[in-house]
Amino acid sequence: QVDEQMRNIQDKNSSYFVEWIPNCIKTAICDIPPRGLKMAAAVISNTTAIQEPFKRISEAFGAMFKRKAYVHWYTGEGMEEFEFSEAQSGLHDLISEYQQYQEAKAHTDDDDDDDDDVNGSDEEY
Repeated sequence: QVDEQMRNIQDKNSSYFVEWIPNCIKTAICDIPPRGLKMAAAVISNTTAIQEPFKRISEAFGAMFKRKAYVHWYTGEGMEEFEFSEAQSGLHDLISEYQQYQEAKAHTDDDDDDDDDVNGSDEEY
């Protein structure tokens, strides 16, 4: 039953599961719940879906930073304003990296022919 539900989650959110990791969900069941509970569940996942909350955080931060909301609290404690921009840039880089992984295709032996030389020739040096 657990495996079936995990497959349903993967099917429903297939765009967040990369094709080059076909068996990306693993489950383990412990029949003894924590004290005081009838049952419990925990999930540890590694998906590109994390980019969605990062995008929401970035948008909210951008709107607040544009108005300089709360910035004075941080600059009063010694931060510089450029550090906010650097942090936002780092978050954008992280989102971009997750998008690249999401869009990446599985590497096959057929792809080796395309990667012989970055300059476009098959010459050996």
